[in-house]
Amino acid sequence: MSRRRYSSAIAGFTLIEALVALAIIAAVLSSIGAVIATTVKGTRSIDQRLALAGGAETLLAALPARDLLKPGRQSGELAGHRWRIDVAPMNLPDSSGASQARRFVPLAVNMRMQAPGGPAIQITTVRLVPRAAE
Repeated sequence: MSRRRYSSAIAGFTLIEALVALAIIAAVLSSIGAVIATTVKGTRSIDQRLALAGGAETLLAALPARDLLKPGRQSGELAGHRWRIDVAPMNLPDSSGASQARRFVPLAVNMRMQAPGGPAIQITTVRLVPRAAE
């Protein structure tokens, strides 16, 4: 009988061993949860940036042709994203009257688009427009 009592005493885990194992499992699972939450947040941020970039491409492609593009401000909304486009002449340094001989005038096109959640994208480009007949 003493042999049976000895074998049952060493079989299984003690309460402390089981609690330590559960604490380790809880720590590992919380670490995995934190990694998953960070990944989801990053993925959501990338999705928002891609949506903004796609909307910005659409707007810039829809700008008037270079001979019709005029300085000014346009604004609106596209797929829930607010946008604003400012077109202004660029102030370039005059290099000994060369500006009079130029066939094209550079216009700065500054586009800003903001998502409903707050992230925004800003793109600045230059468009060359034919010089107006003087």
